[in-house]
Amino acid sequence: MAFRISGLCPTPFQAFYGLPDEELAARGIKRYTVDAQPGFPDRIEMKDAEVGQCVLLLNHVHQPANTPYRASHAIFVREGATQAYDAVDQIPESMRSRLLSLRAFSEDGMMIDADVAQGTALESVIMRMFANPAVNYIHAHNAKQGCYAGRIDRA
Repeated sequence: MAFRISGLCPTPFQAFYGLPDEELAARGIKRYTVDAQPGFPDRIEMKDAEVGQCVLLLNHVHQPANTPYRASHAIFVREGATQAYDAVDQIPESMRSRLLSLRAFSEDGMMIDADVAQGTALESVIMRMFANPAVNYIHAHNAKQGCYAGRIDRA
């Protein structure tokens, strides 16, 4: 069974690129200059930003469903990112190198399964979750800091 991992669409974030720090702060956003790699995983391109690049830390509603599982959390986006990651049957390095929490949701946004796995072992967990026909999509989160890491759909 094929799966697709997709990064976030850059359009909603592009208005923040280049804003002065004071304007970002007024919106609850913080700019960082990357000083270590890995450490600042971009949710658009699904890769760790490189040392010297700027990233924005902001709150993002990753689970907009009108259920008790509606959720948002802090994410990084690389300032200037324009192309969302989109690949079938490939795990991006930003997920492959981390311990992840996978949360499987039904079409109406109710969580019906969850597991924790090293990024090196994601395929088997994804396949097990999608073996349940009630699973519509999966959200991956960094297990240690809880940040939304990406969405996984059936391809």
